[in-house]
Amino acid sequence: MANGSRHATAVTAGALVLLGALTSCGTESGSGAGDPSPRPSASAGRPAGESPHSAVPSDAAGSTNDRSPTSAGHTDRPASRCRTAELSAAVGRMDPGAGQRNFPVVLTNVSSRTCTLYGHPGAAFVDAAGERLGRDPERAPGDPATVTLRPGASAWAGLRYASPGVSGARTATPAALLVTPPDERNPLKVPWKAGPVPVSGNASSVFLTALQPGTGP
Repeated sequence: MANGSRHATAVTAGALVLLGALTSCGTESGSGAGDPSPRPSASAGRPAGESPHSAVPSDAAGSTNDRSPTSAGHTDRPASRCRTAELSAAVGRMDPGAGQRNFPVVLTNVSSRTCTLYGHPGAAFVDAAGERLGRDPERAPGDPATVTLRPGASAWAGLRYASPGVSGARTATPAALLVTPPDERNPLKVPWKAGPVPVSGNASSVFLTALQPGTGP
């Protein structure tokens, strides 16, 4: 019996030693159920939920999306027509032709904005009392085009009529030429210093061309 007891005790002790060894291996590998300290992850040192690139704004270096207030959605407004109050008028030097007298009627943008002119200006010769002399100038044939005037820029229309000495038309000497910008009602008054103009009789018509860029030929 003594030998049997010693044998049983030895088997039990061996089993305990083997169980201890297995338990020790599980603890060292970190896979044991009672491991209180998990391994640190690659995101250690960042707040929870922050990606590795969250410190760099999505539209930082390399982005072409300009969101600055001065450029986002900015478009140039189209220019509107020039008003009478934004213009000055002048009559240029006479350019004599074959039996004709030709003058550039110049409109200049004196405002601080860009505006446009299109078509023929209106015109009328008047005496010192403001009464009209003869018929208003007629529109000369041609294709009008929009003229864009930046501040200080000018457009001109050609005023022409047959020389009274050639046509034999009755004449009068105007005190001024009234020039009305296209689509406007209020005229600009320009002193007339070019002598008599035809007001009646044969070949007394006065013609005015459409506006074009510049101050004349």
